[in-house]
Amino acid sequence: MSAPFGERLAGAVAARGPLCVGIDPHVPLLADWGLPDTPEGLARFTDAVVDALAGHVAVLKPQLAFYERHGSRGLAVLEEAVVRARAAGALVLLDAKRGDIGSTMDAYADYLRPEHPLAVDALTVSPYLGPGSLQPAVDTARLTGGGLFVLARTSNPDAGTFQHARVGERTVAQAVVDTVRGWNTPAWVVGDPLPDIGAVRDVAGRWGPGTGSFGVVVGATLAELDVDLDGLGGPVLAPGLGAQGGSVADLRRLFGAGRAVVPTVSRDVLRAGPDPTALRAAADRWTAELAG
Repeated sequence: MSAPFGERLAGAVAARGPLCVGIDPHVPLLADWGLPDTPEGLARFTDAVVDALAGHVAVLKPQLAFYERHGSRGLAVLEEAVVRARAAGALVLLDAKRGDIGSTMDAYADYLRPEHPLAVDALTVSPYLGPGSLQPAVDTARLTGGGLFVLARTSNPDAGTFQHARVGERTVAQAVVDTVRGWNTPAWVVGDPLPDIGAVRDVAGRWGPGTGSFGVVVGATLAELDVDLDGLGGPVLAPGLGAQGGSVADLRRLFGAGRAVVPTVSRDVLRAGPDPTALRAAADRWTAELAG
């Protein structure tokens, strides 16, 4: 078992800043780089991003779908890239958004096992089948030192259709946040009463040795923060910076100062390629703005 993901993430953020860069090799972006929509083009794109950024940013977040669409050759590209990225010091968050039950969820969680050919540091997961459905992934993460980011309050236009639905006195989104807060509290398991927020207030929203390994996904482009993140104990993955309209000012408006937030940017950095110096400079601009 490696050190828990939350601790490794806090260390990476302290050394490199909180920026997470998504690796999203979609067809128009490959074309913008002058690359074909083939496994060879995919490999050239991915190698360039990893070479430019893996020794530079805290987190790289490859989107699994863009590799799966090329079949086994695409997955082979991703396998090699993940190994190289982690060797260069970046944490790798696999954006897979997996969610299922029983042995199927257990198999998805194998991405967190060090012996897996595509072993990563953390995984995005979907809670739609209920909190208990994610327990195999939680167990694997605890065993291996991996991390999970659970979809909670996304900012796509119709997200509220489900996320604002109510479960008793809470919205579905709040129920997700509360469940993840429980996972960051020692000895809490699904089915137990939720812990008192005050009991975990000391690790709520701050980077440090106590940062939990279980986080939530909350969009950086929300009009307002309509979930209570107090006492979460783990990080918030905040996608949407740059091309999707989110800004550093939005991060501060939504999350305040000091909270353990991992801001994610993709196109606003990737479109600077394929020149590695330009890619690194684009990431540096975001890192400097986040530190300002």
